[in-house]
Amino acid sequence: MAGVKILNYELSPSPATIFGCLLPAPWMGVLTGLLLAFGPQQALPDRFAPLTLALTHCLALGMLAPIMIGALFQLMPVVAGQAVAGAHKIAAFVALGSALIAAGLSLGFLQGITAGFIFAGVLAAMLYGAVTLALLTAACKIAVVDSTTRTLRWIPLAFLLVVALGISLAGNFAGWWQLDVMYLLDLHVGWGLTCWIATLVVGIASTTMPMFWQTKRPSAYWQRALPGVLWLPLLLAFWPALQQFALLFACLVIFLLALIAFVTVWRAKRRFDPAWGLWLVCTASYMCTALLAALPTVLKHVGGFILPDLISQALPWWIAVLVLVGGAVLPVNAMLGKIIPFLVFMHLRRQTPMGQRVPTMQAVLPPQRLLWQARAVLLAFALLMLLPMAPAWLATAAGIAFSISQAYLGSLLIVCLLRYRHELKAVFLAK
Repeated sequence: MAGVKILNYELSPSPATIFGCLLPAPWMGVLTGLLLAFGPQQALPDRFAPLTLALTHCLALGMLAPIMIGALFQLMPVVAGQAVAGAHKIAAFVALGSALIAAGLSLGFLQGITAGFIFAGVLAAMLYGAVTLALLTAACKIAVVDSTTRTLRWIPLAFLLVVALGISLAGNFAGWWQLDVMYLLDLHVGWGLTCWIATLVVGIASTTMPMFWQTKRPSAYWQRALPGVLWLPLLLAFWPALQQFALLFACLVIFLLALIAFVTVWRAKRRFDPAWGLWLVCTASYMCTALLAALPTVLKHVGGFILPDLISQALPWWIAVLVLVGGAVLPVNAMLGKIIPFLVFMHLRRQTPMGQRVPTMQAVLPPQRLLWQARAVLLAFALLMLLPMAPAWLATAAGIAFSISQAYLGSLLIVCLLRYRHELKAVFLAK
């Protein structure tokens, strides 16, 4: 078993650095839900429907990217002991820049505006190039001791590759060059969903799950295997002849890891915590993703069976929802409900004189409010999964439900920030 990790909170960046990345993100989730509810819903849930492509990038870039980058700015110094140089300057542009990139791509997909792809590609190169450079500079100094530090060491390279593939596709749509779109798209999706999102979720959860939900600490095998075991199949996917094998290999790895994680979460000591169910659904989502992604290839080679058109068309939608919402939004919502109150508590404790009382995490953000938020986002997740059955009816309901769940989360986080400012003001007045 891995030893207890020592976290260095003295190296934690300023609250403005982290809050600037994390707090705006749920509101981009609100806009994504409204886009689904009231956008052009023709051809849903087809994988290449303009609205599907716009929603995917609004969620992945506008909402998830700032949260994950902010998490790296926090975890690299606290967990790995390496501060990210310039993080306080870059953080001011991460949320807004990511939202603008998502907006540019959405205009390109929905309206066919070439300038949207050009704007998004140029801005992504500048913003994410600066982020990658800052992360790589810190990552190369990290001493690897477990799966979390190994993830932090290598995750900037995965981010760089995902961004490079995305810019290549944007340039193709902008008319800058002519590349094999489907080859690049498969790599962009595979690396984005697995080597960036899933790897970062698993790497961070290896530390935060035992810390906040008192799960069993990951075994030594788990610590040594990640993230390499997730990346190897996607490295093989660069060879076109090996892509089907790489897909099945990746599905097998993801299913086994998700199964281990599901059992671990199920046995957590803090199962009464409002966000525990979000983690359980997250691990189940990855198991379902692996099975659904492998299903067409397995059926084709085993018995020559071809799935019905309705199922074939719905599969990419289900896989995207399972990964982006079930595998990313749910754990991100769970972590925001813990990390923000924890940061408020930690920074107040550091700035409050000895002997003066500091509000607990539960006082900063009451668990009952988190419970209602968790129920709201799970309802939205269920409606999104059902959407292919009746797109005309469920798109609006699912979009509104998702917007409400993220607006509620965003409001809770603002309340936490206001509580922090109130308590800090009281400390200064006392001094």
